[in-house]
Amino acid sequence: MSGVLDFDLSDPQFWARPMTEREAAFDRLRSLETPAFFEEMEVSFAPKGPGYYALVRHADILEASRNPEVFSSGQGGATNIPDMPAEFAEYFGSMINMDDPRHARLRRIVSRAFTPKMIKQFESDVERAAAAIVDDLLAKGSGCDFVTEVAARLPLKIICDMMGIAERDYQFVFDRSNLILGGFDPEYAGGDAGQVAERLLTAGAELQQLVQDLAAHRADNPTGDLTSALVNANIDGERLTLQELGSFFILLVVAGNETTRNAISCGLRLLTENPAQRALWLEDVEGRAPGAVEEIVRLASPVNFMRRKVTRDFEMNGHLYRAGEKAVLFYWAANRDERVFAAPHRFDITRQPNPHVGYGGPGPHFCLGAHLARREITLMFRELLRRVPRIEAGEPDRLHSAFINGIKHMECSF
Repeated sequence: MSGVLDFDLSDPQFWARPMTEREAAFDRLRSLETPAFFEEMEVSFAPKGPGYYALVRHADILEASRNPEVFSSGQGGATNIPDMPAEFAEYFGSMINMDDPRHARLRRIVSRAFTPKMIKQFESDVERAAAAIVDDLLAKGSGCDFVTEVAARLPLKIICDMMGIAERDYQFVFDRSNLILGGFDPEYAGGDAGQVAERLLTAGAELQQLVQDLAAHRADNPTGDLTSALVNANIDGERLTLQELGSFFILLVVAGNETTRNAISCGLRLLTENPAQRALWLEDVEGRAPGAVEEIVRLASPVNFMRRKVTRDFEMNGHLYRAGEKAVLFYWAANRDERVFAAPHRFDITRQPNPHVGYGGPGPHFCLGAHLARREITLMFRELLRRVPRIEAGEPDRLHSAFINGIKHMECSF
C-alpha cells in the first residue's frame, strides 16, 4: 500500500466501513501528489496480480476514458481487479470487458434499442409501472422496505419486459443479479472466495440459460421484444452468437437493474437528509427533475469503479504509467473532486454544471443505457413526489461490495 495510508482499498473490510470513513479516505487519496498504489488481495479463482494505481481525480478518469487504446478494458476485464479467468468470461465477457473492434461490433448491434427515440417509446410503459408500484406502496403502508418494494421493482420490470422475460421469472432474475453483485456480502454470498466464485458462475450460467432458451424460441417466433430483435439482427452481415446474447443479458440485468435501483434508493435517502432540497424539488417537480436526477446519480455513483490495463508507457498528469500496469478508475471518488464540484459532498439539485461520471467517463464505454436510467429515475420520483411527498428513508443497510455502491434494504415511512 502507498505511503503511510491507514486503509487499504483491496481489503474487503474497507468497503464495510461507514460511508463517512470511506469519503474521508478518498478525500485523502485525491490530495496526494501522485496516485496511490495498492497491492491486490489474493483470491482462490485467479493468480495474484501486480497491484494497481487508484485513479480518484476527475481529470485522470476523463483522460484515461478518452484513451481506450492505452487504458484497455479487454485485457483481463474491466469489472474486476484480478484478471478474469477463462471460465468467467463465458458468462461475464460482455462488451464492457472488451476493446474495439469487438466492443464496437457488439455495441453497434445492440445500441439501436437504446436511442432516445426508442427510450421515448418505452416511456408510457415506465409511467404505468411507476404508478402501479406507488399504488402497491400505498396499499402496503408505511414501514415497508423501499428497496425491494419500490426501487428494485421498476428497473427489474422494465429490463425484463424489454427482453421479453415472463413476469414469473422476475424474482429468479432479481435473486441471480444479487448473487452476481453480492460479492462477499454475507446475505447474498458469504463463505470463502472459492464458494463465492462457484455461486457467481452458477448464477451466470442460470441467467444465460434463461435468455438463450428464450432466444431459441424467438428465432422462430419473433415478437416485438429486444430478444427477438437481437437474435434476428443482421447488421452489415453481423449477428450475435448465443453466448454473446447471454453475456449481454447479464450485463443488462446488472448494469440496467442494479445501478438504477441503487440510484433511486440513494435518492430517497438524500431527500430525507436534505429536506430543503426536497422542498425545492416539490416547488417544481417537473422542471427541477433533470438537475435533481443528475445530482442523485453524482452522489449515488452506483458503480464504484472500472479497471483498465495499460497497453504502453503513457504519461498522464505528471505520472508515468508503464505497459502492463493496472489502473482502477474510481468514479465515486471523481464525483466528489473538489477541483470540479464546489462543496462536493453537498446535495444540490440546482448544481450547474454537473459534469459527473456516474455513467462512466467519456469515450466508447459511456453507459449505453444512460437515457433509459434517467427516465426511470425521473418518472419514479415524479410519481413519489406527487403522491407520497413526505415519504422518508430510514437507515440504509448497505451492500458489502467494492464494485457496487448498493443499498440492500431501507425502511420507508410516510
